[in-house]
Amino acid sequence: MKSIINLLNLRLLNFNQVSFVFFITTIPLSLGLNNIALILFVVSIFFYKPQPFQLNKQLLVLLILFVLFSISYFWSIDKTNTLKSLPRSLVLIVLPICFMFLSSWTDLQKKQILNTYSYGMFFIAIYYLIRALIRYFLTFDTEVFFYHGSSYVNDQGLVPIELNAIHVSVFVSLAYFIILSKINKNFREFFVLGIFTLFIFLLSSKNIILIFVLLNLVYLFYFSTSAYQMRLRNLIIFLILVAAVLTFGKIRERIAIEFANHSTKSVSHHVIHDLPQTVNVLSIREAWEKEKFTPNDFFPGTAFRIYQFRLFLDFLKEDQVFWTGFGYAASQSKIEAKGLEYNVFLGDDKQDGYQTNNFHNQYVQVFAEIGVFGFVLLLLILGLLLKKGLNDKDFLIIAFVILMFSVFLTESFLWRQRGIVFFTAFYCLFLCNNNLKKTLEN
Repeated sequence: MKSIINLLNLRLLNFNQVSFVFFITTIPLSLGLNNIALILFVVSIFFYKPQPFQLNKQLLVLLILFVLFSISYFWSIDKTNTLKSLPRSLVLIVLPICFMFLSSWTDLQKKQILNTYSYGMFFIAIYYLIRALIRYFLTFDTEVFFYHGSSYVNDQGLVPIELNAIHVSVFVSLAYFIILSKINKNFREFFVLGIFTLFIFLLSSKNIILIFVLLNLVYLFYFSTSAYQMRLRNLIIFLILVAAVLTFGKIRERIAIEFANHSTKSVSHHVIHDLPQTVNVLSIREAWEKEKFTPNDFFPGTAFRIYQFRLFLDFLKEDQVFWTGFGYAASQSKIEAKGLEYNVFLGDDKQDGYQTNNFHNQYVQVFAEIGVFGFVLLLLILGLLLKKGLNDKDFLIIAFVILMFSVFLTESFLWRQRGIVFFTAFYCLFLCNNNLKKTLEN
């Protein structure tokens, strides 16, 4: 225990900082445990060395977003679901207020918070890798190393379905870039980077992998100033190549499925596991143009997101949701009705239908449910973060913003409890007064 404390330098942190570390490192774990950690953090703010309250306008925008969520109840087409969903977004109020009491947190303390978070994600990654190895030796099924497995049933892949492999990729990617941003890295930290790289590639989210590689190149060519820059660059490229070789088949398969020919059905059915030969694999163009679907039409990931965006455009025309939206968490009934209208697969005894999914795009989700003001506010929130990162030349903040920009394109990230907690926690940490840039240069 003493060696772990020394490794993470927790002795430098006071109680409210340790409780915040506990809070952010439990995001990928049980929601109940994470809620307990949040309560502990809030209690620590007001009962352990209370500090003067300082209004922070950059954090205030999160409270405004929550106000928009709340007042949308009055025009919501599904008031019950709006009211039921509001508690998960309470962090938009709780965390900013807490951080307005934390102006005395030093750069060194923030550094240790981020460092500890990274090692927390490392231990979680190690756990799932060991679990996959054990399952492989029991079943000799390579699917245990990837994503959620091929069948999407229960817990057959690298991480459980309820965790969402794409979300876990984001959590681990940030931890990776925290370590990468440190200039004087030792062997242990290089090893951690290697494990993170392997884990991210095995999770097989092509969107996150692309952004992950891009951000590595951005760092190596624009932010790395160490005397060991070339050695570090070669090591990272080598690790990426090794991970790519290990997962090439899976990644190629997923990309081939999702980016089919834009004009014809060119994807062979046999590349999709556990589907009957009669299934019709839709191209992106078909998802956009086809007037009616059939229950045998299968949407790959990207084609499905195109179909969902098509629904959003229908709603703009038919329901006039431009200004107000349907109400927070209130659009699902409309999506389900459109599923019936377009005759998509509605599910069976083994799996849910397409109409049960949300928009899988945070920008579209907030526009459809909160209206144009919610959409603009979301862009403003991301813009404030990006401005902070560019002004301070802070690679970590820039990496975080790019990760968020990216995952918002393919996931309704803030409409999931782990997503909104993760985003809000690090937004507040990055924008609570002190500059993080110097903290990672030691």
